[in-house]
Amino acid sequence: MTWQGVPVVVTGGMGFIGSNLVHRLVGMGATVTVIDRVLAQYGANPYNLSGMAPPVRLIEADIGDEAAVTPALADAACVFNLAGQTSHMDSMQQPLEDLRLNQEANLRFLEALRRTNPTARVIFSSTRQFYGPPQYLPVDEKHPIAPPDINGIHKYAAEAYHLLFARVYGQRMTALRLTNVFGPRMRIRDAKQTFLGIWVKHALHDTRFEVWGGEQKRDFTYVEDMVDAFLAAAQTDATIGHVYNIGGCPSICLLDLADLLVRTAGSGGYDRREFPADRKKIDIGDYVADDSAFRTATGWQPRHSLAEGLTKTLDFYRAHGAHYL
Repeated sequence: MTWQGVPVVVTGGMGFIGSNLVHRLVGMGATVTVIDRVLAQYGANPYNLSGMAPPVRLIEADIGDEAAVTPALADAACVFNLAGQTSHMDSMQQPLEDLRLNQEANLRFLEALRRTNPTARVIFSSTRQFYGPPQYLPVDEKHPIAPPDINGIHKYAAEAYHLLFARVYGQRMTALRLTNVFGPRMRIRDAKQTFLGIWVKHALHDTRFEVWGGEQKRDFTYVEDMVDAFLAAAQTDATIGHVYNIGGCPSICLLDLADLLVRTAGSGGYDRREFPADRKKIDIGDYVADDSAFRTATGWQPRHSLAEGLTKTLDFYRAHGAHYL
C-alpha cells in the first residue's frame, strides 16, 4: 500500500506515539489530520509537531465532539485512534474523568465514524495493562482479563467497543495491545506516561532516580518499531476484527534496565526502593508479551534493540530536551 495522497486521521496526534506516527505518514506523502485536545497533562506537546506545515491539519477538539470531528472523519481512508488518558494513578484519583476520556469519548467517536464513514480502516491503540498480574508468561491474547486499575477497565471497554462495531456493523477495526513504548517525544517531565521517561530525565541531568522493587521483568517497544506495527496492521486486511499484542525488545528486569540506561547515558544513577504502597496495589509484576500472532499475520519485526533505542532517545533529548521539561 502506498500512503501518497491518502487522507488519514490520527487522534492524539500531538502526543508521544501519535506524533511519531504523524511524522512517518507525512514523510510517506499522506495527508494527515490530527485531532487532539492539546492537554499537556495528558501528554500533548505542540513541539511534537513543530515545523510541520500542511499536509498536516490540526483539529483542537475532544474525539467525542461529533460536530468537530465529523468533517475530518468523512474523508478519511484510515483512522489511527490513539487519543486517551494513560496515567494509572490519575485514573484511580479521578475515575469519572478517566471514564469520560477513555470510554465515553471513544464510544461517541465510534458512533460519529459509523454514521459518517463506516468503511474507513481503523487501528485502535489499546494496552496490555488490563491483563492484570500475568497468570503465565509470555502473555498471549487468550490470557484472562483482570484489570488492576480504573484505567485498565476503561481501556478494555474502549477496545471492546471497537471490536463490537467490527462484528455488528462490519467496520474494519483492529486493536493493538501495547506494552512499554519509549523513544523520542515521550513525556519525560514526570512519570505520568511512562516511568522510563523520568529515568531518562535524571540520566541526562546526571541526577539519581528511584527503582521500585527492581526484579520485575518488562518488555519494551521502541517507538519507530511501534509505528511500523501500526502501519503493518493498517495494510493487512487479515488483521481486521482482531486484537494483537505488540512486544519488541527482549524482556529485562528493571534493575538491569537502570544499569543499561546509566551506562548508555554515561551519567546519572539510581537508588533501589521498596514499592510505594499505593503503587504496589496496581502493579502487575512481571510482563512479557507473546506477539507471535501479529508477527505471523503481518510479517512485522522490531528493528531496534533496547540499547539502540535508548541511544537514539538520549540523543533526541540532548538536542531538544528543553521542550519537554
